[in-house]
Order: sequence, then structure tokens, then C-alpha cells
Amino acid sequence: MEFKTTLSISGMTCGHCERAITTELSEIPSVESVSVHLVPDGISTVTVESAQALDENAVGDIVSEEGYELVGFRAES
Repeated sequence: MEFKTTLSISGMTCGHCERAITTELSEIPSVESVSVHLVPDGISTVTVESAQALDENAVGDIVSEEGYELVGFRAES
């Protein structure tokens, strides 16, 4: 079963931000792909496809460590 998680992240402003969050989320063992729709100075949407459900707190910690804020988390299976 594959899981799709949509994250809403504030604070991302450029391609560097996009690459940083993609790299960090890709390091989660079950993550298969990360897609970012960057909205500079707004709320960016990040779609993560994974083999297992993601832990919202763990994802929030990763986002915070990169200097951004997780403002939305929607998981689908």
C-alpha cells in the first residue's frame, strides 16, 4: 500500500528552500518521492509518497529543523 501525505509549509522562499526540504524528507526510510509546489512568501505545498504512513510529529521536527513551519498535514492511503 502506498501513502500520500500533503504538507503545507510556510517560510519557503526559493529553490534552495525547495531542495533543502526535498533532501531532508527524502531521507525518511519509507519515502519514495517528494514533490514541492513552491509559493514564495506564502504557503508551499509538499506532496510526499511513501510506503508507510508518516509520523506528523517527526515530519514537523524535520521541517522546523530546516527553519520552516508545518502548518498543515493531510495523510491519505
